[in-house]
Amino acid sequence: MLIDISPLYKQLKGVLHIGGHHGQECTSYVQSGIKNICVFEPVPAHYQIIKENFSNTNVKAFEVTLGSERGTFEMNISDFVGNEAEKYKGMSSSLLKPKKHLDQYKHITFNETIDVEVYTLDEFSTENDINPEDYDFMNIDVQGYELEVLKGATKFIPHMKAIYTEVNRDEVYENCPMVEEIDQLLSEYGFRREHTSWAGETWGDALYVK
Repeated sequence: MLIDISPLYKQLKGVLHIGGHHGQECTSYVQSGIKNICVFEPVPAHYQIIKENFSNTNVKAFEVTLGSERGTFEMNISDFVGNEAEKYKGMSSSLLKPKKHLDQYKHITFNETIDVEVYTLDEFSTENDINPEDYDFMNIDVQGYELEVLKGATKFIPHMKAIYTEVNRDEVYENCPMVEEIDQLLSEYGFRREHTSWAGETWGDALYVK
């Protein structure tokens, strides 16, 4: 994370973490006493790591991709060359094709695709008994697909105290939204971008609050 949001955790009743990878943030969520924790991770190997590491906690993991429409889509799976390759492998996987990412991070390659099931959060929550009122924080890390996740979360956004998400100001992935588009959508729900930390010229993390 580029912004330290851990002070927020003690104030939260529920977290929706979308794009879980290996569940790196889940330990902090559990230790902070957050009652409701849902993690969404579509890559089977990563999902299994989350399930195994947090089987004795209140973390609920779902092997699913979230977006703005239901369907089966192709996901581009990233690989990593260098130290701690297993730790970082898959971290840049996206439903979008990489663009400037290829030049910026030459040690990260995309040589594999898998088919994943995509749901809207609104639809998936209805089918899996996830109550929007139990969650007040959303953490989105989906490599350029953040706006689509938000479009499919209309039942949940009004209940959020804060939303933490990756943002872009260049085409890191093909046709990824720019930060101003996320600003616009969330402003319609009364959110403002309070903090932004840029990782170089193209992408970063942003914290939105009401």
